[in-house]
Amino acid sequence: MKSNTVLGKLYLIPTTMGDCDPMDVLPQTIKRSIDLIDYYIVENDKTARKSIKGVNPEKKQSELKLFVLNKHTETKEHLEFIKPLLEGFNMGLMSEAGCPGVADPGAVIVKLAHEKGIQVIPLVGPSSILLAMMASGMNGQSFTFHGYLPIEKDEKKASFKTLERVSFEKNQSQIFIETPYRNNKLLEDLVQTLHPETHLCIATDITLPTEYIKTKKIAAWKKETIDLHKRPTIFIIHKM
Repeated sequence: MKSNTVLGKLYLIPTTMGDCDPMDVLPQTIKRSIDLIDYYIVENDKTARKSIKGVNPEKKQSELKLFVLNKHTETKEHLEFIKPLLEGFNMGLMSEAGCPGVADPGAVIVKLAHEKGIQVIPLVGPSSILLAMMASGMNGQSFTFHGYLPIEKDEKKASFKTLERVSFEKNQSQIFIETPYRNNKLLEDLVQTLHPETHLCIATDITLPTEYIKTKKIAAWKKETIDLHKRPTIFIIHKM
């Protein structure tokens, strides 16, 4: 065991956003970090091991020590998860896809690390939110990410109109997501509810071979047919 007089460092390690060659979207700093780290806090054990193996096939899986953090994890477990950091070992924090801590439960671990005086080191990697915003042609100077919108039909449509109004009043792009199996229904509701002149960007399967990113007015989307079922998708609206 390492001396507990020196704290370990928490590395925020991005992962791929689907099945693709990790080295196509991840920099060498990710591989160098994974080479040296054996302790990880992850959203999903199976996908985390697959990600680590994809970056470094020689890494011995038996030596990995993974702590699973998801919606079922109790708050009292968080301190136990960072115990290796307090004992001087470096740890990696990994999301199931993309960047940890952004639209991801890992943010609670980052917050706890700061409270304990642990150095947090974010590594460069793919963020579907930023990549979609970059490719949308919308206002990259002012935008808001809302996560998931309400599921109930009337509340959801009311939220569309609210975001549309805010977008127009503030000249601000509005970003949101949906559970992938409900994407098609969300798109159907968007084109039925929003003003025909409002712009909508659909960014799906970002960084994957099936990547699709288009920005059009709602009037044009009404004439378009696209299947987003079970495909990770970012939606952005902007009324100008």
